Amino acid sequence: MSMDWRLQGQETFLRNAVLYRRKYTPFRADWDHDHCEFCGTKFSGQNGDETEGYSTKDGYHWICSSCFAD
Repeated sequence: MSMDWRLQGQETFLRNAVLYRRKYTPFRADWDHDHCEFCGTKFSGQNGDETEGYSTKDGYHWICSSCFAD
């Protein structure tokens, strides 16, 4: 059995978190992007980046659709 490289302790801040499918919006006005908490995929409003995914209610933590499906 091989360990999934994406698992790096996220359970400490995602345990029992409710995730919402939504269009990406930055957590703060001075942020222009975020990354998937598991694989690092970039979320932003720019072409080629993810523009939708799953986030915590506050929009601070983002997870891409592929990692969410896993």
